[in-house]
Amino acid sequence: MDEHDDLFTSEQIISYLRSQANPSNVTGMARYGISSHNTLGVSIPLLREIAKGRRKDHRLAQELWECGIHEARILAAFVDDPKQVTSGQMESWVADFDSWDICDQVCSSLFDRTPYATWKAVEWSVREEEFVKRAGFVLMACLAVHDKKASNALFESFMPYIQKGATDERNFVKKAVNWSLRQIGKRNQSLNLQAIQTAREIAQLDSRAARWIAADALRELTGDKTQSRFRTGA
Repeated sequence: MDEHDDLFTSEQIISYLRSQANPSNVTGMARYGISSHNTLGVSIPLLREIAKGRRKDHRLAQELWECGIHEARILAAFVDDPKQVTSGQMESWVADFDSWDICDQVCSSLFDRTPYATWKAVEWSVREEEFVKRAGFVLMACLAVHDKKASNALFESFMPYIQKGATDERNFVKKAVNWSLRQIGKRNQSLNLQAIQTAREIAQLDSRAARWIAADALRELTGDKTQSRFRTGA
């Protein structure tokens, strides 16, 4: 029997999360740019343990999200059912993003598996709010990794948005732009060539962020580790 099997309701789960609060972890998380607002310092492995056996519980996910606790919101993404997630829910949740880890965990564990993922990736990538915009590019990166059936054309259609977003100097946005370009460029050889070309065009933009994005992406996309994968068909 799992030690968390007796947590049946959102109230019980939230109470348990509070009992596991670790203020020193919160301090450490803050050093990595993670919001300390309503944050308990509970580890991701523990959240994943709690999520076991509670997958695809849409109602529980909603209740956990609404409590506003940082870790409860990450847990909500772990337990929600992507087939029941609506476009409206995605808009509501993304508006609540206040930290890069919430953004990344929700996008990579839930949003990228919904029917709206590609649409939201494009729509959010041109929004002005920092974490909404980041979410757009994180979705592009996650789709490149997780959606094995997606066509090259989909990822090629993301390139103009990546190039447009590359001049955003905000740290959390530029890192997500870079992430999306690298992940797309590692998907297969054809997209690798497209991503390298896009990176070279980004390098010509009059922007410090763009030059960093391009240099970092080209280092990985043209490097031996990436190129050897294509030569061996890995």
